Amino acid sequence: MNEKVKILAVGRNQEILETVVRLINANDAWEGKGAVTDKEAVQAFDHEVFDLILLCNGISSDSEDNLRAYFLAHRPATKIIQHYGGGSGLLTAEIYEALAG
Repeated sequence: MNEKVKILAVGRNQEILETVVRLINANDAWEGKGAVTDKEAVQAFDHEVFDLILLCNGISSDSEDNLRAYFLAHRPATKIIQHYGGGSGLLTAEIYEALAG
């Protein structure tokens, strides 16, 4: 059995984040976790190796810059993409594209 692709979704709106994580986990090959604050995101990142990080809607540019810098300083191979919505089809396409590239 292959390991699941681990995805950390970071966003400020709890309800939207829960939906994003649910959509990620609907794919049997993926395992999603969510973080609402920068602190939660860093803690999750420090305790688990993620293949992909989604930066979702509501994150300030300063927070995004700080998170990107932290993640890449500690694990330079980590893939980070922005996801601002657009439905489950777009989310799935964004994830597949990021994992392929």
